Amino acid sequence: MEEREKEASRPRLVDFISDNIGEDEAMTADGFDDAIIGIGHRCGQPSLMVYDKAKVIDILMERDEMSHEEALEFYSFNIEGAWVGEGTPMWLDRFEDYE
Repeated sequence: MEEREKEASRPRLVDFISDNIGEDEAMTADGFDDAIIGIGHRCGQPSLMVYDKAKVIDILMERDEMSHEEALEFYSFNIEGAWVGEGTPMWLDRFEDYE
C-alpha cells in the first residue's frame, strides 16, 4: 500500500485536532500528518498546529525521493517560508537535532 493510501485509510489526527481547536484557527500542511507533534498555544493568539521539522524533512526525502539537501531547500522556501495567515503552522526544531 502506498504512503498516500495509508494516510487516507487511517483516522486523521488533523481531524481530531481541528475538531478540538476549530477549523478556522489552525491550518494544516497537507501530506505531513505524520509530522504533527501537537498544538501550540499563545496568550491571546489562535492555537497552531506544531510540526516536527526533522520529520517533515524525512517525509520529503522518502515520499518525494529528495536528497537531504533538496528536502532542506524545499522545506525552507516552500514550507517554513510560507505565511498563509494567523493560523500558519509552527515548525519545531528539536534540541536533539543539534547535538
